[in-house]
Amino acid sequence: MWPLWLCWALWVLPLVGPAAALTEEQVRASLLQQLHLSQVSVLDKADVEDLVIPAHVRAQYVALLHRSHGVLSRGKRFSQKFREVAGRLLASEASTHLLVFRMEQRLPPDSELVQAVLRLFQEPVPKAALRRHERLFQRSARARVTVEWLRVRDDGTNRTSLIDSRLVSLHESGWKAFDVTEAVSLWQQLSRPRQPLVLQVSVQREHLGLLASDAHKLVRFASQVAGDAGQREPQLELHTLDLKAYGAQGDCDPEVPVTEGTRCCRQETYIDLQGMKWAENWVLEPPGFLAYECVGACQQPQEPLTFQWPFLGPRQCIASETASLPMIVGIKEGGRARPQVVSLPNLRVQKCSCASDGATVPRELEP
Repeated sequence: MWPLWLCWALWVLPLVGPAAALTEEQVRASLLQQLHLSQVSVLDKADVEDLVIPAHVRAQYVALLHRSHGVLSRGKRFSQKFREVAGRLLASEASTHLLVFRMEQRLPPDSELVQAVLRLFQEPVPKAALRRHERLFQRSARARVTVEWLRVRDDGTNRTSLIDSRLVSLHESGWKAFDVTEAVSLWQQLSRPRQPLVLQVSVQREHLGLLASDAHKLVRFASQVAGDAGQREPQLELHTLDLKAYGAQGDCDPEVPVTEGTRCCRQETYIDLQGMKWAENWVLEPPGFLAYECVGACQQPQEPLTFQWPFLGPRQCIASETASLPMIVGIKEGGRARPQVVSLPNLRVQKCSCASDGATVPRELEP
């Protein structure tokens, strides 16, 4: 077995909301927050009239501009087509399974992942074994099944990320479903050629401690049953959406007015900083910027997903990728003004997409 480093990272990012037009108040509030100020700095025209921006400050500003065009935040993607692939059993122990899924060519190029579901067939526990261990299971006849995504890093070490976990009963058998959407989303971030998708399935005690039940030792998942080949082996269901029908269209046509029937697109919105009274002597660069906003409607799937997210709302046109906005502002210290570079996060919309309201954004892949 490979040495494993467990990374119990449970958090996910909230989905970016529908991108309404950026307001003057939002720009001002973001600037105050980044500068840790409670109110706008009061600078007279004479304070900044002869102010010279040093070369190193301008270089820092230009570097942030370049970076803001290359580093984007990530958004959620959704889909509705269904495909199923079978997993190959790589290794198995009494309480741990490593499942390998060859994923290349499984996801269509013009599609986005909505949901990935791992289905494992829990074999029934023989009645004789249940009777033999009846006393041990008086406290608990359940076990915890945990699914982790395993990645082999470039340096040869392994890293696991917790994906899903649930309790199963020894008195039940049949198919058990686990939401592994995040694992497939993380796998998609790998550089090509990608490794196969490796999922580690562990069966553990429901509770910890010396008096905890050993019920987990009787939980077995089928890999392949003779005479019923392929019917009970681990299955990975992939739900995808055809972007040509359900995705956004890119940038809006400036010659066509936006209506209720307009397909989700990114519309130009110019923010004139020089025209804002509070910013005229405070913001030195830039004089204004293109912020963009997401407008239009999204096509709704005929059959919404009901497995893990029955609470999802209708699909909306949202900002799926945003970028920061660098600024040079004048800061008054000791009676004199000096220039300072500040970066305002998520002020510019880079990409608009369609996503269901209430969904979560998978975390970014860490080194």
